[in-house]
Amino acid sequence: MSITFKATRREQQGSSASRRLRRAGQLPGIIYGGGKEATSIVMSHNDLFHLLKKEAFHSTLLTAEVDGAKETVVLRDTQWHPYKQQALHIDFQRIDAEHAIHIKVPLHFVNGETSPAVKLGGCLIAHVMTELDVKCLPKHLPEFIVVDLANLEDGQSLHVSHLTLPQGVELAHHTDTDPVVVSAQQSRIDSDAEAAAEQQEGSEPA
Repeated sequence: MSITFKATRREQQGSSASRRLRRAGQLPGIIYGGGKEATSIVMSHNDLFHLLKKEAFHSTLLTAEVDGAKETVVLRDTQWHPYKQQALHIDFQRIDAEHAIHIKVPLHFVNGETSPAVKLGGCLIAHVMTELDVKCLPKHLPEFIVVDLANLEDGQSLHVSHLTLPQGVELAHHTDTDPVVVSAQQSRIDSDAEAAAEQQEGSEPA
């Protein structure tokens, strides 16, 4: 997926200038990295607000068109108003095609409804992780990583080590732990009902 957004260079700096921009429906931001000086920018808040709702905007390469000049960037941070649906500031990092990047990629879970855990065991699927921190060259950056639950059984968990990463993609942080990505758990209601049934059977006269 290719996403392009337009911006202009921001000349006026400071908190007062930022407040004026926000009142005018503009969103201040910055583009940094790539061996170049940081560039202060300003964008349409409405346009960026709708883009921020898209999953791909957070995890794929973006094209920033600043005063007509295009740069490849990734989203790094968004500051939000504490209670309004309003972005206050947004940060982008320039991307060099020859250097690996660290970025969080969303996980897409498939075949959960047909897994033995759900179909036969009546389990609920608990998504412990929804994204994975990976490292790769920009050309290998996946839009998402698939987690196949087709063989998940009652009481089982899938860990990070069970995931199949796309070619050229590796975990960004290697630790001694192997975090759980997803687990199959019995419904609390079903468990309570089963326990109640067993208790009733035990109380019946022989």
